[in-house]
Amino acid sequence: MARGAVGWDASELDLRTLEQLGKKLDSPLKRLGGRTVRELLTVKLLRIRGKDGRLRWLEPNAAQKLFEERRGARNIVLKARQMGITTWIAARYFLNTITRPGTVTVLVAHDQDSAEAIFRIVHRFAENLPEAVRRGALRTSRSNARQLTFTKLDSEFRVESAADANAGRGLTIHHLHGSEVASWPGDAAGTLASLRAAVIPDGEVTLESTPQGSEGCWYREWQAANANGYVQHFFPWWMEPKYRFKGARVGEVTAEEEVLVLRHGLDVEQIAYRRDLKANFGARAAQEFAEDAASCFRASGSCVFDADVLEARLRELPQPMAKRDRGQLQVWWPPVERPSEAYAPPGRKREYIIGVDPAGGGVEGDFAAMQVIDRASGMQCAEWYGHCTPEELARKAAALGREYNGALLAVERNNHGHAVLAQLETVEQYEPVFRESGRISGWLTTAVSRPRMLENLAATIAAEPELFSSARLLGECRTFVRHADGRIAAAQGCHDDAVTAMAVALAVRARG
Repeated sequence: MARGAVGWDASELDLRTLEQLGKKLDSPLKRLGGRTVRELLTVKLLRIRGKDGRLRWLEPNAAQKLFEERRGARNIVLKARQMGITTWIAARYFLNTITRPGTVTVLVAHDQDSAEAIFRIVHRFAENLPEAVRRGALRTSRSNARQLTFTKLDSEFRVESAADANAGRGLTIHHLHGSEVASWPGDAAGTLASLRAAVIPDGEVTLESTPQGSEGCWYREWQAANANGYVQHFFPWWMEPKYRFKGARVGEVTAEEEVLVLRHGLDVEQIAYRRDLKANFGARAAQEFAEDAASCFRASGSCVFDADVLEARLRELPQPMAKRDRGQLQVWWPPVERPSEAYAPPGRKREYIIGVDPAGGGVEGDFAAMQVIDRASGMQCAEWYGHCTPEELARKAAALGREYNGALLAVERNNHGHAVLAQLETVEQYEPVFRESGRISGWLTTAVSRPRMLENLAATIAAEPELFSSARLLGECRTFVRHADGRIAAAQGCHDDAVTAMAVALAVRARG
């Protein structure tokens, strides 16, 4: 490597120098013009094969730079195709492996062919290092389709397939890179849990994938990222400069395209490319060439609700006016004490209904949910969603009911609902509670009433989507599907508690 900005030539990259560099990889240095050691090593040591088939230095693109700026110790990356993220993470961990003694890096792809294809990128990094370095400090003792071992550093870079149930077993991992996690076969969640358990406490983990269905391991990982301490990175297709039709003309842009132009700065050539994507990929365009982190997930099976209406409403949801109870309660419309004559006769309070879907109380199971709606308009006013015991839910429901002018509590009495209703009547002494035929407390969901409830909810969302303000509720609607066996239920790994609570509230409202 020629002497220059880095300040040494290839013959000076001995073990001592490599270890010194490893300690300063992400430190900006004055003598490097404020650039980090990693930036300089990337463009001076690592070669990739470009789309033209020629070798070139790895110069980071926009998405790669943004990832590097925002990354943490735990990262999850949702991306469109061909963004270069897999290459960049492999490069990042390769540099860590060759400058930090005792490092074990494991990259896990979704199948063996993909694992070997990615490892060819890593082999190319190693094969194109300066010859003096390859024969000296970074001489390998084992180099095959799945493993590179750097003897003098006692470090290794391994590639595994998620199809192998024993992937990463028995290793102590410093850097874990999960590639295309959405396509991992079998028990992907179990495989990932086993791998993460092998990562040292201060190690790095990066999971990346293009989106697939709104269910399964990858979807759950993305949704729970913030709660699990992962930095979320989303890279839409237009960050790749090659995704455009040069010299294209598009004529008049649609309202949807105008939003992209104003919000993200898309130009005419990118709009033309987007139109071609939609023409060729149809509904799959949102998944293959992601534009936002919600609509790119497509539910497996046929969505029971109007997916286009849901996507449109999700893009324009208002922020809640208040959040309480550790964020479990979101309020968009607080209770109104004195309604206009359009909603109730003078002197009467505005009326509300609260649909309640109880749960058992365990933190691993279903959630309990409450939906507050205005009886006159059907407007969603508030939502409570979380884990709690039936006793706690009864207390919270009574408090919320009293706050909303003595709202009618419609508790689904199936399963744990009986305990909630008993608590409401004997301990909270709350009235009014919805009674079936005026006698039995609670709402009973049956094989007959359930389809009607869901049809009523679906029709209301389709006709008046502006009534609904909860991203959680609409998100559950997106993953509420018709399964291959004919069942209508949440997709695998997803929940429907907010949906059930709202369906109950609207069904009771429809009773008059």
